[in-house]
Amino acid sequence: MLRTPSGGAGHGAAATDHGLMSIGTVLTVLRDEFPEVTVSKIRFLESEGLIEPQRTPSGYRKFSEDDVERLGHVLRMQRDHYLPLKVIREHLNAMGRGEAAPLPSVGRQRGGEALSEPEEPVVARIGRDELLAAAEIGERQLDEWESYGLITPLPDGVYDAEAVTVAGLVLELGRFGIEPRHLRAVKAAADREAGLVDQVVAPLRLHRNPQTRAHAQARTKELAGLAVRLHAALVQSALGVRLP
Repeated sequence: MLRTPSGGAGHGAAATDHGLMSIGTVLTVLRDEFPEVTVSKIRFLESEGLIEPQRTPSGYRKFSEDDVERLGHVLRMQRDHYLPLKVIREHLNAMGRGEAAPLPSVGRQRGGEALSEPEEPVVARIGRDELLAAAEIGERQLDEWESYGLITPLPDGVYDAEAVTVAGLVLELGRFGIEPRHLRAVKAAADREAGLVDQVVAPLRLHRNPQTRAHAQARTKELAGLAVRLHAALVQSALGVRLP
């Protein structure tokens, strides 16, 4: 069971609105069990109809404890059983109707036998309309950001779900007068960092052994995490500040 913050003293605005939580508080609650969950992941699952948080008059999401439990259930089915979202949605809908709904035994298969481990990681992808809805932006904004390379569609026209996080951060920076055109240097630096990581793991990723390719994915995540931490530390050092 996920442990949600109580409404007692010390939580301040984190659990206001009669126990409803902001998306930031939800991340804190979920990350004990799901350390890799992100704001974009939560917004993506909402865009897929798997959760329906309430909205304040100003449009901010507010999550109940039931919403957080449902999120945990969805993330657990993805992590432990590799179930696609369509199957998870059908399972949750059946439970909501009070029907007996044993957990589906759907997984990646080869030769009719279920695999104990996924062959390759599956990157969450969303369509253009889903991105616009999840990020709460308009067509013109997305077109502008694409022109500066801040968000780039995949070859088949859809987007990596992390685009939602990028959109949210671009919006937040805009509140301080930082325009998308100002962020081209940030994008260029990110591309260089990604290129450095890719240079290290490329020989492993191209290996014929599936275990070696899986190791490449793990190494990519590890190096990306280190690069992000280094980048943050360098920015803080340059500005003479320390973030909490």
